[in-house]
Amino acid sequence: MSGWLQIPWVAGLVAFVESSKYAILFFGALLEGPLFMIGGGLLYHLGSVAPWPAYLALVFGDFAGDLVWYAMGYFGARPAILRWGRFINVAPPVVDAVERQFNRYHLWVLVISKLTMGFGFALTILTVAGMLRVPLWRYATINLVCGFVWTAFLFGIGYFFGNIYTVIPDSVRLAFAISGPIITILLLRFAAGVVSKRMQQ
Repeated sequence: MSGWLQIPWVAGLVAFVESSKYAILFFGALLEGPLFMIGGGLLYHLGSVAPWPAYLALVFGDFAGDLVWYAMGYFGARPAILRWGRFINVAPPVVDAVERQFNRYHLWVLVISKLTMGFGFALTILTVAGMLRVPLWRYATINLVCGFVWTAFLFGIGYFFGNIYTVIPDSVRLAFAISGPIITILLLRFAAGVVSKRMQQ
């Protein structure tokens, strides 16, 4: 690695990441929360980040993403959501199904969604919350409180990966650091997808 650091652009990139690591975690969580939450736990175990700044950056980055989806549902006209929503995985039949559940159990729909990656419907649930004008204070409170729990869970998984990382051969550490979190997220999403299909049967 030291040899690579002699290359100016590599050294500059490493310096940028080091100086901006918490901002990167924040915006990473906004775009792909679970992956960066696991990665943040791994980085903490390796001593690359301090625990609380990393944890809070991940929580509030993920929360910012929740607010974006809420705003899309709140300010986006319903016909536009139903017409174009399929491009962001918010298909009309799913919107209708989630809306029916929301009208009856919107508190628990939000809680369970936040703690289960939405059973494959996370974006739909967050957008429908805005469409149905769920009070922002309630939406924000539920998502933020559950976000602290969900982030801690995935952060802990990342920390556990750190235990494995330290005992595997150097030759495969980089591959493990990249593939481990990705495979975990894929497995979680697969499990959520299986549950969602059974729920629809």
